[in-house]
Amino acid sequence: MEKKPFKLGILVGRFQTLHSGHEMMINTAVELCDEVAIFVGSAQESGTYKNPFSYEVRKDMLEKIFGDRIKIFPLNDIGVGNNSSWGEYVLNSIVENTGRYPDLHISGKEERRVSWFDGIEGVSIAELYIPKTIDISASEMREFFINGDFESWKKYTNPVLYGEFEKLREIVVNSKDITQTSSI
Repeated sequence: MEKKPFKLGILVGRFQTLHSGHEMMINTAVELCDEVAIFVGSAQESGTYKNPFSYEVRKDMLEKIFGDRIKIFPLNDIGVGNNSSWGEYVLNSIVENTGRYPDLHISGKEERRVSWFDGIEGVSIAELYIPKTIDISASEMREFFINGDFESWKKYTNPVLYGEFEKLREIVVNSKDITQTSSI
């Protein structure tokens, strides 16, 4: 087995819904890291426009695509926003679930993630920002569901999920008018 540059890589995301941009980031992590841990954010919430899918549905989508190449963990919101308090909470969750600190954090380039791990002494985590080369967002993907637009949705979706369209669409459609959320 070839030695990879990093032992444990992590990604944190809501994956509401999983799309090819997420998949590209996760594939990059798999290429660079011996182990990849995905932390599914807003794990406690489902049934809203912003967070229609339960943690279990999102975990199932990730497992169908990546199998045992990744480990998946829930990550509830704690109501503090994207700051160093959130970063400390994320790190504690990572250690609790994996037994160690990660050495690589992979994400899209978002300003709000820059300060997550600042100020945590004795922890050195490389940051890899994946540029947005696939022009899609989870919000747009949810609109494809609402509009019943399978053709647009499948352009940004792994073929192993094509058979899930109607089930996923029903969840999104049933959640579309519920805008109150506890997710930040």
